[in-house]
Amino acid sequence: MFIGEYQHGLDSKNRIIMPSKFREELGSKFIMTKGLDGCLYVYPLSEWKMLEEKLKSLPLTNKDARAFVRFFFSGATEIETDKQGRGVIPQNLIEYAGINKEIVSIGVLTRIEIWGKEKWVDYNNSDIDFDAIAEKMSDLGI
Repeated sequence: MFIGEYQHGLDSKNRIIMPSKFREELGSKFIMTKGLDGCLYVYPLSEWKMLEEKLKSLPLTNKDARAFVRFFFSGATEIETDKQGRGVIPQNLIEYAGINKEIVSIGVLTRIEIWGKEKWVDYNNSDIDFDAIAEKMSDLGI
């Protein structure tokens, strides 16, 4: 399980150093793709395989399913880290997430989200009513 928030940056070669708290569970190879809300999603290979199987089962005839799978897989790439835990973020994903130099990585249970710092600050300062969302979680059994 991934938890916590970590602030760090990209180096001049667009490399990210994964926080040490994430590295053991993540492994030296993982999948990075476009996420929702303007961030990047990072999955360990085992978690990606399970997600892949679920998405394979979506009906090809469903327009929303096709659009989601297209969005999700078109940006996906396998990242391999070096001995220092650094991996290169592809330029298209840097642009999608609006990453300049400063990054916030957060653990979200089975995945890691990578945010450009400005987007993360904006997200946290937005008018999201977390109390209302918490009330709706009861509809999902939480």
